[in-house]
Amino acid sequence: QVQLVESGGGLVQPGGSLTLSCAVSEWVFNIYIMAWYRQAPGQQRELVASMNTGGWNSGRINYTESAKGRFTISRDLSKNTVDLQMNSLKPEDTAVYYCYADLKTSWNTARADYWGRGTQVTVSS
Repeated sequence: QVQLVESGGGLVQPGGSLTLSCAVSEWVFNIYIMAWYRQAPGQQRELVASMNTGGWNSGRINYTESAKGRFTISRDLSKNTVDLQMNSLKPEDTAVYYCYADLKTSWNTARADYWGRGTQVTVSS
């Protein structure tokens, strides 16, 4: 069973930086989209950043408005990981951050959504 494994969360002071990393646990046939979402207490899960990694629009990157200019999503093809570099963190960035992937495990399977278990990011002095 393919898993998405997140790492890099923690406690950071306002204005600080963190890098989250997400690894796909095994080889898969194709990955179409990788993304980071977050969910703060009492709020709905929201998209933070996404990257199209397969198909006709490969390379397309999207950020939520609050992440633009502060966060950077990137992919390491050799390691099959996607990172989220977060700078100038604010208390309102506090949330559980989830890795997401839209992928096919093999040539004869349908595309499916996969989620990591989440990693806590707390921005506080």
